[in-house]
Amino acid sequence: MPDSASLPLPRRAAVNPGPLGVSLTLIALGAVYLAQGVGARQSALYVVGALLGVALYHAAFGFTSAWRVFIADGRGAGLRAQMLMLAVGVALFFPALAAGTLFGNPVTGLVSPAGTSVVVGAFLFGIGMQLGGGCASGTLYTVGGGSTRMIVTLIAFIAGSVIATAHMPFWTALPQLKPISLVKTLGLAPALLLNWIVFAVIAAVTVLVEKRRHGRLVASHVQPKHTSPWLHGPWPLAAGALALVLLNFATLALSGRPWGVTSAFALWGAKAAAAIGIDTPGWAYWSTKANAAALAAPLSHDVTSVMDIGIVLGAMLAAALAGRYAPVWRLPLRSLLAAVAGGLLLGYGARLAYGCNIGAYFSGIVSGSLHGWLWLVAAFCGNVFGTHLRPLFGLEVERLRPTAC
Repeated sequence: MPDSASLPLPRRAAVNPGPLGVSLTLIALGAVYLAQGVGARQSALYVVGALLGVALYHAAFGFTSAWRVFIADGRGAGLRAQMLMLAVGVALFFPALAAGTLFGNPVTGLVSPAGTSVVVGAFLFGIGMQLGGGCASGTLYTVGGGSTRMIVTLIAFIAGSVIATAHMPFWTALPQLKPISLVKTLGLAPALLLNWIVFAVIAAVTVLVEKRRHGRLVASHVQPKHTSPWLHGPWPLAAGALALVLLNFATLALSGRPWGVTSAFALWGAKAAAAIGIDTPGWAYWSTKANAAALAAPLSHDVTSVMDIGIVLGAMLAAALAGRYAPVWRLPLRSLLAAVAGGLLLGYGARLAYGCNIGAYFSGIVSGSLHGWLWLVAAFCGNVFGTHLRPLFGLEVERLRPTAC
């Protein structure tokens, strides 16, 4: 079964008109509703979410298979695209965060403590990526693209997230550093230079590994000439990386903080649990001022929830334009079990680690947060372990066949 970040399948039809109409209608109606009921900024963030869904789907910009194919087969194109994304990201974010304002509005980064809970949570999240078949953004865009397996992963993701909120007092009491911003600690120019050097080193390592394994850099997927790549996909990975950076920067400008995904899953789970009589408002995690306010307010007022829904609908739009919206409802048992286990690990790990591949890794690093780098190392180790577990659940580990010399 295709992974959340697998290369797009060949188009089945020019366009899927039904899903196209549904997605366009829901995006338009949602934007109007939010503009009238919440405000213009919330409506704009919803549209940004939809554009993120289009970019994620059309570029097949996942983190899960990009890490897996490098771990298992030494192919590093996906990792190099991530380094490009981060390099451009810090160039945009660091100056704004150092100034504290963007276009006259106050902005702040996602800077969290680096410690035990991040290491454990990111490691668990990494295993969950490989068993669940996607990361946080990958789960959303593949659900929008019609993946029924990822609906199971998403439900388990939400359950794991809310379970983790019940245990957060234990995890936050374990040893950890205070939140450290490299921008504030080192200064703007040294922080930029240090990050760019690390990104370049990681990209260079992927090149060396790939050439040693395959003798050359493996060619990326080539779009057939008779199709429009910008309408039907796939986009080049570099285009997807740049689109995600610019849309994350738009999120910073509109909401005052970078893009996040998984806090909404915990919120959805907590609201659902409260609806069936579980006293989630009494838990320590939900008794803080910000979390209590989010739990009491409608979901339409939560930026992350609105953007997550936009991502799903944007991916549905992209899949319909590509003619690939065709849900398959039969799932092998082992694959189903992996989706449940992976989703629970994803949700639990994301809360412990103060975020996922978006909120902790992407947005954490472009915020200058030390915890973002700790997350990357621990999550990569979890992906190594998770990649070796995949065959036990009948899940593919992609490897190129050797070519004759």
